[in-house]
Amino acid sequence: MTQLGTKANAKKDLITIDGRPLRVADEPLYILLHKPVGVVTTLADPEGRPTVRELLPDVRVRVFPVGRLDFYSSGLLLLTNDGELALRLTHPRYGVRKTYRVKVKGTPPPEVLAQLAAGVRLEEGVTAPAGVRVLRSREGKTWLELTLGEGRKREVRRMCEQVGHPVEKLMRITLGPLTLGNLAPGEHRDLTERELRALRHSVGLA
Repeated sequence: MTQLGTKANAKKDLITIDGRPLRVADEPLYILLHKPVGVVTTLADPEGRPTVRELLPDVRVRVFPVGRLDFYSSGLLLLTNDGELALRLTHPRYGVRKTYRVKVKGTPPPEVLAQLAAGVRLEEGVTAPAGVRVLRSREGKTWLELTLGEGRKREVRRMCEQVGHPVEKLMRITLGPLTLGNLAPGEHRDLTERELRALRHSVGLA
């Protein structure tokens, strides 16, 4: 195209500058994944373990996980190529709250539940106040719902271990306004427009 005013489509047309193809930026992509147990939250693993990237065979754009879920944990994981949104979602300044459904050993008494809610002293300091709710308790096991606004490494597991009730199962069910819903382990879907607007609003993005 040599005529002035001619329009080109960067997605369909080959556009060159000084003989070099113009690189087209990937469109923003936002994927909600139900990470299963036994999968690492990385795009590649030197130990050869399954990665979250392998659960997205139909996704052609390179996306990155926002935050982490450890190998033995499951639940809601957001993947995106939107760097600004990812940065805000993981920055302590924005305090994005995350809710976990946790199975622990034993039956935590009221004073232990109060300690989890008020803050638990870990090596790097006391954790921030958390929301704590008992879901059910039977046969020496208790299901708790914990809501935290910070993202320390393995925080939920370390908190429960510190108060004498080690975690046996852990699933993240919310991230800010996002919810896991009925998504099965290993399945993923795109965020809806409403979810994306709510998520951006939660971290101060228009």
